[in-house]
Amino acid sequence: MNLDLSEEHLMIQQAARDFANTECLPGVIERDEKMRFPKEQVLKLADLGFMGMMVNEKYGGAGLDTLSYVIAMEEISKVDASTSVCMSVNNSLVCWGLEAFGTEKQKQQYLTPLAQGKKDGELYIGAFLLSEPEAGSDATSQQTTAEDKGDYYLINGTKNWITNGSSASVYLVMAQTDRSKGSKGINAFIVEKNWPGITVGPKENKMGIRGSDTHSIQFNDVKVPKENRIGEDGFGFKFAMQVLSGGRIGIAAQALGIAAGALERSVAYAKERKSFGKPIIDHQAIQFKLADMATRVEAARLLLYKAALDKDNGRNYAASSAMAKVFASETAMWAATEAVQIHGGYGYVKEYHVERLMRDAKITQIYEGTSEVQRIVIGRSLQ
Repeated sequence: MNLDLSEEHLMIQQAARDFANTECLPGVIERDEKMRFPKEQVLKLADLGFMGMMVNEKYGGAGLDTLSYVIAMEEISKVDASTSVCMSVNNSLVCWGLEAFGTEKQKQQYLTPLAQGKKDGELYIGAFLLSEPEAGSDATSQQTTAEDKGDYYLINGTKNWITNGSSASVYLVMAQTDRSKGSKGINAFIVEKNWPGITVGPKENKMGIRGSDTHSIQFNDVKVPKENRIGEDGFGFKFAMQVLSGGRIGIAAQALGIAAGALERSVAYAKERKSFGKPIIDHQAIQFKLADMATRVEAARLLLYKAALDKDNGRNYAASSAMAKVFASETAMWAATEAVQIHGGYGYVKEYHVERLMRDAKITQIYEGTSEVQRIVIGRSLQ
């Protein structure tokens, strides 16, 4: 296996790294404190072509592979996970889902501006609406309903924990049409946020990724044209599961970035901070921490690249994406905690960034499938 990145991949990596340090780093602490959505940063990501990286160029995308996408995600996540999660949802869940399963009309109308991240010069991104108050890991228990009215559906219900909830222009909504069919009675719909009957709840006051806008979304007799259903009747649950397999690759990349960011900051700090007359990086206790961090980060990166290559080469990537996500997310939480420990008292204050990395890391073990769900997916693949 050739583990060397191509010249194109290295250029994407450098572009993402430069963007993270010049555009995301300034103001990242303030955005976190004030829960401010990184609109300016997302718009500039759109200008770079990073909001539709894997989308075919004929639909306004960059036409790049999954490996390019995860490389960019890692670099941005090292600095600002709130910005990277907006990028992840738009790329992995929304754009990929529409390109893979949407009709040509749906692609022309929605995918093209979503891949560009803009429409008429304004921000244009998507959100993925699956989770509900009583349907988290058990995604089959959808309470949101989509009543078939002939030439349209009438949607009622509540979705929560929705990333890009208030900033998105387009929602991909899972809803139950026929309860007697269980998961086969679920459909997926393209819904525009400004349609009558949609209410966006208050922004959640979160522990981490505080810049991203997470909201509950209520639907009250929202009329959705039949042509906005994705796939055949009853395809919604299968659609959600297939999209989430790719989404896990994006979140694994985010988790890897958080872990790698924690390592880079810890190495830099350990070279500068002196204790007992020498830099703390010369103390074996710190060296061992850094060595373990570096080893786990590299292992997570290899698992992530394997999942990305599986997807790019048309192989089944359900298990490899689950492995990448569970290992990378647990590495992120562990590495960020170690980073705080290495920084000592300085690690506990915002100025040194690692306390934010620790808070941001936790969500990677939860959203787009908890670590427990990933282990179920992996376990079933062994049967």
